[in-house]
Amino acid sequence: MARAFRAASPLPLPSSRGAAVTSGAGRGSFPWLNKKGSGKPAPQRGGTSAAGQESKGDEPAEAAAEGSAEQSPPSRKRADALARLRAAFLAAITHRRRRRQLGSCVTGTIFGRRRGRVHVALQTDPRSPPVLLVEMAAYSTGALVREMSSGLVRLALECEKTPLAAGEKRRGLLEEPTWRAYCNGRKCGFAVRRECGADEWRVLGAVEPVSVGAGVLPDDVSGTGANGGAEEGDLMYMRARFERVVGSRDSEAFYMMNPDGCGGPELSIYLLRV
Repeated sequence: MARAFRAASPLPLPSSRGAAVTSGAGRGSFPWLNKKGSGKPAPQRGGTSAAGQESKGDEPAEAAAEGSAEQSPPSRKRADALARLRAAFLAAITHRRRRRQLGSCVTGTIFGRRRGRVHVALQTDPRSPPVLLVEMAAYSTGALVREMSSGLVRLALECEKTPLAAGEKRRGLLEEPTWRAYCNGRKCGFAVRRECGADEWRVLGAVEPVSVGAGVLPDDVSGTGANGGAEEGDLMYMRARFERVVGSRDSEAFYMMNPDGCGGPELSIYLLRV
């Protein structure tokens, strides 16, 4: 009976109104419900819509993004500083390894005042720090020049081979601090290993463009420091390439290489640990 009344009635009963509103077929039969339903969506039971929940959920994300954007410049500066520090550390390690690893050819420079002490510097390349800088305390540059006029000069540097304690490692041959110096078989005092100071760097910087040659440097290149003043005479230098020959852990030799095989003075430097 109720089914027949519902089928014959033009309007839905109050009890069936919710079903007609929620069902898609009922809305198709009654256009006024479609107009009414096309308005704002009905609120959910929780009192908040899904869009509101999404907006609330996006607010912390946006705040975090703004915070990270505000913190990005300091963190970027910190990363750049760490990168520069890492690069400097790696460069120092590489530079130290290059200093220790000598090749078969080195650049040798002999310089000093005419009446001053002789300095012998060996470099892996013209711009690198010297791997060995020796100062001959009792031998003048003028005396070495006179010896070279004979055409043959042999410099021998000898050091003592001290006994080692248990677990102690022997230092490298080029790191020995003191030497006995000989020139063409004659003893000429002692030689001392030096660190490259400001005066020595000025001399090496002045002769850096010179690959092979000899001459006199102006007085303003080296001041009145470790190399003495102008009263000791002109500042003389000789620069050439040397061939390195390693005999053992306790002996090395450096032979001056004349360019293009032309004749010239022969200069040899021997390092011995006996």
